[in-house]
Amino acid sequence: MSGPLAGVKIVEIVGLGPVPFGSMLLADMGAEVIRIDRPGGSETMKMVKPQFDAMARGRRSAIVDLKKEGAAEVVLDLIGKADAILEGFRPGVMERLGLGPDVCLKCNPKLVYGRMTGYGQDGPMSQAVGHDINYIALSGVLHTVGFPDRPPVPALNLLGDMGGGGMLLALGVVSAILEASRSGKGQVVDVAMLEGSAIMATMMWGFHGAGIWHNERGTNFGDGGAFYNRAYECADGKFISIASVEPQFYANLRKVAGLEDKYWDERTDRARWPEQTGRLAKIFKSRTRDEWCALMEGKEVCFAPVLEWSEAVHHPHNVARKSFIEVGGVTQPAPAPRFSRTPTGQPAAPSVPGAETEAILRDWGFTEVRIRTLRDAAVIASV
Repeated sequence: MSGPLAGVKIVEIVGLGPVPFGSMLLADMGAEVIRIDRPGGSETMKMVKPQFDAMARGRRSAIVDLKKEGAAEVVLDLIGKADAILEGFRPGVMERLGLGPDVCLKCNPKLVYGRMTGYGQDGPMSQAVGHDINYIALSGVLHTVGFPDRPPVPALNLLGDMGGGGMLLALGVVSAILEASRSGKGQVVDVAMLEGSAIMATMMWGFHGAGIWHNERGTNFGDGGAFYNRAYECADGKFISIASVEPQFYANLRKVAGLEDKYWDERTDRARWPEQTGRLAKIFKSRTRDEWCALMEGKEVCFAPVLEWSEAVHHPHNVARKSFIEVGGVTQPAPAPRFSRTPTGQPAAPSVPGAETEAILRDWGFTEVRIRTLRDAAVIASV
């Protein structure tokens, strides 16, 4: 892989969602990331064939049975040559496996130890089980998503697992690697998805403090409450999105949508928003999505059609930017962001768990005799 992280070496202890996503981001940026899979493969690969585990792209896989005697020494020898290790177990699990931060940092003082959990490494809920919806519920974020007459709506698992988890893990690890290059000292990066989802809502916390963000979801200018900043259904059952927040964009919306009556002059009275939303909904339902695209695109309204995934891939802008790629025959988002001098390359297709076990160990300095001994003891496995 090419990219700005070329030369960085990372060991990933494979887990669910957020750790593989953070690892994928680092691999996309050019880091050499090796996946330590458990016997039988990851939980994701138990649901889909390896080629469809898109977040596993760009990394080779070795199977190491961490519960076997001698397995910890294998991982310690690997991290002795690595810049970082990433893990997503509950607090204390890695310690019980003989791979806690104290042991690993003694082995490699410059090591960055990235830890991913829902609630953090300490605190009264550190050992609690959970998933994305639970973490964003406790951070206050889930309460804000949806409409006032319905329960809160989880945004897939993007807010906790991916944004507040994997992306924050990647940022934290890169930051710590940069610092270690100056200080010569590693450290632990404690990523909690609760806190990650909370920090993504920092702007809204500021608005809440200023008294301009109401507690009732679906009643604010940024959560679908404002009639000029939300999605609407069209005559064909498809949807468009409008975000005419600034006065000049709202003026353009009025021109294109025919909102010439003085009724539309007032747009700051929250009490009128439900009625204005209803009226505008009828207007947008009078034409198809394509008709609205023809009327609004290029008119500086802050407008876009709401595309299904199959449509997004073929949108002219996404095609021109190559925003989506095929990896191993599976369409998926391309690496992002983009770099002018150290561009990222095409990610390799996801590996079958254990497909490169022995090759990885050879490349990282293990002798043939030791590899054979580990294989015979079932500490490692290949497929």
